[in-house]
Amino acid sequence: MSKRVLTTESGAPVADNQNSATAGVGGPLLLQDQHLLEKLARFNRERIPERVVHARGSGAYGHFEVTDDVTGFTYADFLGTVGKRTEVFLRFSTVADNLGGADAVRDPRGFAVKFYTEEGNYDLVGNNTPVFFVKDPVKFPDFIHSQKRDPFTGKQEPDNVWDFWAHSPEATHQVTWLMGDRGIPASYRHMNGYGSHTYQWTNAEGEAFFVKYHFKTNQGVRSLSSEQAREIAGTDPNSHQTDLLQAIERGVHPSWTLYVQIMPAAEAADYRFNPFDLTKVWPHGDYPLRRVGRLVLDRNPDNVFAEVEQAAFSPNNFVPGIGPSPDKMLQGRLFAYADAHRYRLGVNHTLLAVNAPKATAAQNYGRDGLMASNDQGRAAKNYEPNSYDGPAETGRPLSAPLAVHGHTGTHEAPLHTKDDHFFQAGELYRLMSRDEQSRLVANIAGGLAQVSRDDVVEKNLAHFHAADPSYGDRVAEAVRALRED
Repeated sequence: MSKRVLTTESGAPVADNQNSATAGVGGPLLLQDQHLLEKLARFNRERIPERVVHARGSGAYGHFEVTDDVTGFTYADFLGTVGKRTEVFLRFSTVADNLGGADAVRDPRGFAVKFYTEEGNYDLVGNNTPVFFVKDPVKFPDFIHSQKRDPFTGKQEPDNVWDFWAHSPEATHQVTWLMGDRGIPASYRHMNGYGSHTYQWTNAEGEAFFVKYHFKTNQGVRSLSSEQAREIAGTDPNSHQTDLLQAIERGVHPSWTLYVQIMPAAEAADYRFNPFDLTKVWPHGDYPLRRVGRLVLDRNPDNVFAEVEQAAFSPNNFVPGIGPSPDKMLQGRLFAYADAHRYRLGVNHTLLAVNAPKATAAQNYGRDGLMASNDQGRAAKNYEPNSYDGPAETGRPLSAPLAVHGHTGTHEAPLHTKDDHFFQAGELYRLMSRDEQSRLVANIAGGLAQVSRDDVVEKNLAHFHAADPSYGDRVAEAVRALRED
């Protein structure tokens, strides 16, 4: 069997891939060595800008299967029939660190699912926590700056982290979650995933419902202590990637059961707190979990860069029957994610295999731009409407319309009766066992004790005290003990 011929990118055969062309045996290199120049130039450009957040990630393909009838709440086709399967790609990630960071760190985890439905791709972009640090997107860049590497010292600074949280009391709930036992998952397989945001479902009769997504791991929740995480991060920085890759390769396919909480749209206005506030959860006693289906991962990517790094998830990729809610953070992300992909990957990133629809075809009037493919419609018109049988709108909205009222402007006043920043953080603290509380207090104190400004420490202590007096007292005592040492 003859060997395949190595070629340049233009298809010309390569005579020698071991030695560069020189002027004589010991002479300098020749600029005319096209193969050498092409290899070096490509090597210099092999990396694209890494994600500002969620840079360190892993991913896998699989499927989602509907197990329960939810047609009374949404007419989304991929959820319309019990037993229906839809191909998916799921990307896990840490949030704050760079691409080379360790997996076993105390950080939220991204949990982004791309459903390749017959009505287009549906992207559900969430985390392994049901809440977040801020509830308004105008604060998001500042939050990320405070958690990332300091521009002067080049490392994450406790002063920055805790100073931002001191000025953001709404973060207390997520800080309590992050510093607790679930703050460091043992692996991507052993954590839950959440849509976090509130979304809107619409049924065939046009009735609107607000929903929250919960992916419950079928492997059981397992986490690492701070001490275990430090050891693992030092010996195998790629621990989560290794675990996911090897599990799928040996046929142990991780799975999650999808549940949703469903709130009739009419109940949102009079609910006791703002149901669109990303820093709060909906109590299960008010809106119990309803099972929807099962998500299974069973195939690893062939190329991590092409499929995991270039995977682009956009919360504005909806399908008929599913749409956005007035959740401010979601509204901001509808723009920010797609814009980030246009910057990192180019305007034609949706043509990449991992991002392109699989169960249908994209038909629109987008043309040209960086990395345009040769499948650009040939003689087809690039405007609409036209007289040449081009694709046309359906006239049916993706979701039910949202009623709005009031004056434009920036608004701080709460619209609901129980919109304070601390009560759910206190409820979470009181749900923990005494040992869980002790580990939470120790984790928080370990960070706060490193803060140089006493006023920043005091502001944070006031937040924990507002959540629960015992919570605040125990953290204060632990910080004092560490500082005295």
